[in-house]
Amino acid sequence: MIFSMVSFVHNARAQVKSSSFNFTLKLLLSSKTPSVTIPQAAAAFSNTIFLDARELKEYRVSHLKNALFVGSKTFSLDRVKHIQKNQPLVVYCSIGKRSEDVTLQLIKAGFTNVKNLYGGIFEWVNQGHAVYNNQNNITDSVHAYGQFWGNYLEKGIKVFD
Repeated sequence: MIFSMVSFVHNARAQVKSSSFNFTLKLLLSSKTPSVTIPQAAAAFSNTIFLDARELKEYRVSHLKNALFVGSKTFSLDRVKHIQKNQPLVVYCSIGKRSEDVTLQLIKAGFTNVKNLYGGIFEWVNQGHAVYNNQNNITDSVHAYGQFWGNYLEKGIKVFD
Protein backbone atom coordinates (compact mmCIF):
# COMPACT_ATOMS: atom_id res chain seq x y z
CA MET A 1 0.00 0.00 0.00
CA ILE A 2 1.56 3.29 -1.07
CA PHE A 3 0.25 6.46 0.48
CA SER A 4 0.17 9.90 -1.08
CA MET A 5 1.26 13.23 0.39
CA VAL A 6 -2.23 13.85 1.76
CA SER A 7 -1.78 14.72 5.44
CA PHE A 8 -3.05 12.19 7.95
CA VAL A 9 -2.55 14.49 10.94
CA HIS A 10 -6.18 14.66 12.01
CA ASN A 11 -6.60 10.87 11.80
CA ALA A 12 -3.26 10.38 13.50
CA ARG A 13 -4.32 12.35 16.53
CA ALA A 14 -7.26 10.03 17.00
CA GLN A 15 -5.02 6.94 16.92
CA VAL A 16 -2.81 7.54 19.98
CA LYS A 17 -4.22 5.49 22.84
CA SER A 18 -3.24 7.68 25.81
CA SER A 19 -5.10 10.99 26.09
CA SER A 20 -2.21 12.63 27.99
CA PHE A 21 0.24 11.47 25.29
CA ASN A 22 -2.10 12.74 22.59
CA PHE A 23 -2.34 16.12 24.36
CA THR A 24 1.46 16.37 24.57
CA LEU A 25 1.84 15.50 20.89
CA LYS A 26 -0.72 18.12 19.88
CA LEU A 27 1.34 20.74 21.73
CA LEU A 28 4.70 19.64 20.31
CA LEU A 29 4.01 18.75 16.70
CA SER A 30 3.13 20.98 13.80
CA SER A 31 -0.20 20.37 12.12
CA LYS A 32 1.52 21.27 8.83
CA THR A 33 3.81 18.23 8.84
CA PRO A 34 2.41 15.19 7.03
CA SER A 35 1.93 12.42 9.56
CA VAL A 36 0.89 8.80 9.44
CA THR A 37 -0.78 6.76 12.17
CA ILE A 38 0.63 3.55 13.56
CA PRO A 39 -2.04 1.40 11.83
CA GLN A 40 -1.46 3.18 8.50
CA ALA A 41 2.31 2.78 8.77
CA ALA A 42 1.98 -0.89 9.72
CA ALA A 43 -0.29 -1.51 6.74
CA ALA A 44 2.20 0.14 4.37
CA PHE A 45 5.25 -1.50 5.97
CA SER A 46 6.35 -3.71 3.07
CA ASN A 47 6.45 -0.85 0.54
CA THR A 48 7.90 1.79 2.84
CA ILE A 49 11.39 2.68 4.01
CA PHE A 50 11.46 3.59 7.69
CA LEU A 51 14.05 6.11 8.84
CA ASP A 52 15.08 6.25 12.49
CA ALA A 53 15.79 9.83 13.59
CA ARG A 54 16.93 9.01 17.13
CA GLU A 55 20.47 8.92 18.41
CA LEU A 56 22.60 5.90 17.53
CA LYS A 57 22.55 4.58 21.12
CA GLU A 58 18.73 4.55 20.97
CA TYR A 59 18.70 2.81 17.58
CA ARG A 60 21.07 0.13 18.86
CA VAL A 61 18.69 -0.77 21.72
CA SER A 62 15.76 -1.27 19.35
CA HIS A 63 14.31 -0.05 16.09
CA LEU A 64 11.61 -0.94 13.60
CA LYS A 65 12.51 -3.89 11.38
CA ASN A 66 14.99 -2.89 8.65
CA ALA A 67 14.81 0.79 9.60
CA LEU A 68 17.71 2.92 8.43
CA PHE A 69 19.48 5.01 11.03
CA VAL A 70 19.62 8.67 9.95
CA GLY A 71 19.81 10.48 13.30
CA SER A 72 18.46 13.95 13.95
CA LYS A 73 21.30 16.07 15.33
CA THR A 74 23.67 14.40 12.88
CA PHE A 75 21.17 14.06 10.02
CA SER A 76 22.59 14.64 6.56
CA LEU A 77 20.96 14.25 3.17
CA ASP A 78 23.97 12.09 2.26
CA ARG A 79 22.37 9.34 4.38
CA VAL A 80 19.39 9.19 2.01
CA LYS A 81 21.05 9.99 -1.32
CA HIS A 82 20.48 6.39 -2.51
CA ILE A 83 16.70 6.70 -1.98
CA GLN A 84 14.46 7.86 -4.83
CA LYS A 85 12.60 11.10 -4.11
CA ASN A 86 9.16 9.49 -4.65
CA GLN A 87 9.84 6.42 -2.45
CA PRO A 88 7.37 6.14 0.45
CA LEU A 89 9.25 7.09 3.63
CA VAL A 90 8.20 7.14 7.26
CA VAL A 91 10.48 8.92 9.70
CA TYR A 92 10.22 8.16 13.40
CA CYS A 93 11.88 8.91 16.73
CA SER A 94 10.71 8.33 20.31
CA ILE A 95 7.49 10.36 20.10
CA GLY A 96 7.64 12.29 16.81
CA LYS A 97 9.34 15.65 17.43
CA ARG A 98 12.87 14.90 16.20
CA SER A 99 11.47 12.91 13.29
CA GLU A 100 9.20 15.83 12.42
CA ASP A 101 12.31 17.99 11.98
CA VAL A 102 13.93 15.38 9.70
CA THR A 103 10.66 14.98 7.77
CA LEU A 104 10.63 18.72 7.06
CA GLN A 105 14.25 18.61 5.87
CA LEU A 106 13.42 15.77 3.50
CA ILE A 107 10.41 17.63 2.10
CA LYS A 108 12.54 20.73 1.53
CA ALA A 109 15.07 18.52 -0.28
CA GLY A 110 12.37 17.36 -2.71
CA PHE A 111 11.16 14.08 -1.24
CA THR A 112 7.51 13.83 -2.22
CA ASN A 113 6.19 10.89 -0.19
CA VAL A 114 7.52 11.32 3.33
CA LYS A 115 5.57 11.25 6.59
CA ASN A 116 6.27 11.53 10.29
CA LEU A 117 5.18 8.57 12.47
CA TYR A 118 2.73 10.12 14.91
CA GLY A 119 3.58 8.88 18.40
CA GLY A 120 6.92 7.44 17.28
CA ILE A 121 8.44 4.17 18.40
CA PHE A 122 6.78 4.55 21.82
CA GLU A 123 3.30 4.37 20.32
CA TRP A 124 4.46 1.66 17.87
CA VAL A 125 5.35 -0.52 20.87
CA ASN A 126 2.32 0.62 22.90
CA GLN A 127 0.10 -0.66 20.09
CA GLY A 128 1.79 -4.08 20.15
CA HIS A 129 4.17 -3.91 17.19
CA ALA A 130 7.59 -5.54 17.28
CA VAL A 131 10.95 -3.82 17.51
CA TYR A 132 14.35 -5.33 16.82
CA ASN A 133 17.78 -5.09 18.41
CA ASN A 134 21.16 -4.77 16.69
CA GLN A 135 21.25 -8.53 16.07
CA ASN A 136 17.89 -8.28 14.23
CA ASN A 137 16.11 -10.20 16.98
CA ILE A 138 12.77 -9.11 18.40
CA THR A 139 13.29 -7.34 21.72
CA ASP A 140 11.15 -5.92 24.50
CA SER A 141 13.71 -3.19 25.21
CA VAL A 142 13.14 0.37 24.05
CA HIS A 143 15.39 3.32 24.75
CA ALA A 144 13.12 5.64 26.72
CA TYR A 145 15.09 8.83 25.87
CA GLY A 146 14.65 10.29 29.36
CA GLN A 147 12.65 9.83 32.55
CA PHE A 148 9.91 12.31 31.56
CA TRP A 149 9.45 11.09 27.99
CA GLY A 150 9.75 7.47 29.09
CA ASN A 151 6.44 7.87 30.91
CA TYR A 152 4.72 7.66 27.52
CA LEU A 153 6.18 4.21 26.85
CA GLU A 154 3.55 1.94 28.39
CA LYS A 155 4.87 -1.44 27.18
CA GLY A 156 8.30 -2.96 26.93
CA ILE A 157 11.43 -2.59 29.01
CA LYS A 158 12.62 0.99 29.36
CA VAL A 159 16.34 1.51 28.76
CA PHE A 160 17.87 4.86 29.75
CA ASP A 161 21.45 4.39 28.51
